Amino acid sequence: MLKCQETLNSIVANGDAPFVVAMVADAHGVRWSGAAGDAAPDRSASEDTIFRIFSMTKAIASTAAMMLVDRGKLSLDTPVEDILPDFGKIKVLEGFDGDCPRLREPRIRCTIRNLLTHTSGFVYPVVNADVLKFIGVTQTPDILSGRMASLFYPLIFDPGSNWAYGISIDWLGRAIEAIDGRRIDQFCEEEIFAPLLMKNTIFEVSSDRQIALASVYARLEGGSFTEISFSPTASPEFYPMGGALYSTAPDYMRFLRLFLNDGALDGERLLTSSSVALMRENQIGPMSVSPMTLVIPPVGLTFELLPGIRKTHTMGFMRTEGDAHGMRNRGSLGWCGLLNTHFWIDPKANLAALFMTQLAPLGDPRVMSGFDEFERAVYTHG
Repeated sequence: MLKCQETLNSIVANGDAPFVVAMVADAHGVRWSGAAGDAAPDRSASEDTIFRIFSMTKAIASTAAMMLVDRGKLSLDTPVEDILPDFGKIKVLEGFDGDCPRLREPRIRCTIRNLLTHTSGFVYPVVNADVLKFIGVTQTPDILSGRMASLFYPLIFDPGSNWAYGISIDWLGRAIEAIDGRRIDQFCEEEIFAPLLMKNTIFEVSSDRQIALASVYARLEGGSFTEISFSPTASPEFYPMGGALYSTAPDYMRFLRLFLNDGALDGERLLTSSSVALMRENQIGPMSVSPMTLVIPPVGLTFELLPGIRKTHTMGFMRTEGDAHGMRNRGSLGWCGLLNTHFWIDPKANLAALFMTQLAPLGDPRVMSGFDEFERAVYTHG
């Protein structure tokens, strides 16, 4: 797969990304891996590079929830409030009277199913002006703070009536803790990371791992990069499962291969076939995953994967409902992380792939162009 490495080299040489680590695998193992650029000053990117994977955490949390479903401990149609009584405080935001939020009770109770499919009514403040105003006037902490108070954003619609991207999986993590009895980090380490041999997937970066942690970059106006400080909050009040994890490409690829092997890997079964099916098939009916436009700087940047192709959502992933010419097939699963870490799983092609850097903001047009070029290289020369 020489073309894949040439593509990474070109992406870095052209200044489209500061560095990239990428990997391609099938059900049986890794077919190719490569890297280009420096993950930190004077340190080349490699398979050992540790990334802040942010929203790629969500698929792991969803897997944890489906494991509890398999064990008969959790029902998809259980109202969240029945597990976490404080969820009953959540209201629907209808607007403002001046700076006073106008709130009402939801007309239908939010379920675990709604959390898993992002049909709960929650939306991130960075992509919704009303929620952004709400957290400003009420001084609600941002979810990245890891403070319990940050969970209490309002809904913007009644559960089940639309799709929107927000803090659903952060509440899901709390529900898993309440049902299982262990903290979510302990559950994930014992039930997912250990069985899958994901030794470098972590909630906290210890001192001995700092040397492998990638730097974070932002793009300056002229197109060059500057190093910035941006990481999940260390030792939070709770681990927000929408974005708390760090991982490496080899580790995360072992997780992705689980879904090319019907819920098992190397003799370790984590999920039943029925749960894998729920995580691979559309679970939101005629609704679609919509583009997201940031309402904070950089103003107007819209993020959408595979424009022109309808996307739906499963119990854990975005799903494509059409073929992307020269790229992934219909029925492929995927998502990404805030600092432009990307993945997809293509069951039809028996393929999973990763494309990872650490650059803000999500959806940087030059990174997305490089990502598309890499994906085409995978299918053309794989």
